[in-house]
Amino acid sequence: MPRDLGVVLEEWKCLEEEYQQLLETHRLYLQKLEEISKLQKNCSSTILSQRSKLKDLSQLVKKCSKGSLEEDAKTLDGINEKIKTRPNSFFEMEAFLPNKNGLYLSLVLGNVNVTLLSKQSKFSYKDEYEKFKLCLTVILLLFSFMCYFFTNYRFLDAILNFLLVWYYCTLTLRESILITNGSRIKGWWVFHHYISAFLSGVMLTWPDGDLYKTFRNQFLAYSLYQNFVQCLQCYYQSGCLYRLRALGERHNMDLTVEGFQSWMWKGLTFLLPFLFFGHFWQLFNSISLFRMSRLPDCKEWQVWMCGLCFLILFMGNFFTTVAVVRHKVKSRIRKPKSL
Repeated sequence: MPRDLGVVLEEWKCLEEEYQQLLETHRLYLQKLEEISKLQKNCSSTILSQRSKLKDLSQLVKKCSKGSLEEDAKTLDGINEKIKTRPNSFFEMEAFLPNKNGLYLSLVLGNVNVTLLSKQSKFSYKDEYEKFKLCLTVILLLFSFMCYFFTNYRFLDAILNFLLVWYYCTLTLRESILITNGSRIKGWWVFHHYISAFLSGVMLTWPDGDLYKTFRNQFLAYSLYQNFVQCLQCYYQSGCLYRLRALGERHNMDLTVEGFQSWMWKGLTFLLPFLFFGHFWQLFNSISLFRMSRLPDCKEWQVWMCGLCFLILFMGNFFTTVAVVRHKVKSRIRKPKSL
């Protein structure tokens, strides 16, 4: 037998043994996947059943509490306190179970399961989201700076607005996936990204003309300021979140936001003047655009539509920030009284 043929046969024998091992490993893998799928369905149905039973039990506890003895009342209070902690526990469990996609994810991705099944993969995706947001904010800051100080071309403004549309659309998609995986960002801090994406799209379609040129520098200066503040927020919020997570005061999937939340009260109150200035700049943009829309030569629908978007952004950002600050001030006043 030729020497080369012997080498080939020996190599094939080794490959065949490895292939048989691979087949067995893959069979076990599929078996485990089937077992995991059954366990997931079992957990999901049990959580649903528990929620329904706890709701009924909570109402029963309220009825029994009326006119009960002191010792029985203490027992019922203890049960009631434990019932209140269960929703958070269920929320943590569901973060690792397949969930039905929300309306936005269903429209964009269809009925695809986007639940990440390990803490490491969840945290890695969250970390990638934070890096993406910071990198794009820096790029937008530099692009706004270049358009404001060095260039005066409509096609470069269009590229900036296209980048803003893509950035905000990508943020909304990633945030929806993170919410499915246990991130607690909600309310206005999610919705305002949809408004910002729509506003950037309208700015992109605004035709070049005297009215656009009148508002151009004001918008670019606003964009420059907003991106600068967002860079500050990304930098300081990530550091603050890291410290609070280490102390066990924040959840691992909490995200940085473009506004002010209650957890930022510890160490990040210096950002409030920057935020409020940005909010009132949005109001100023809105007033400027509404005045512009009343001019006789104003024919573009983009003028009043951008004005409306800026007004919505101002109202949402301003009143949400004021509500957070008011709540924190009230809670700080209550603490000494309770002591």
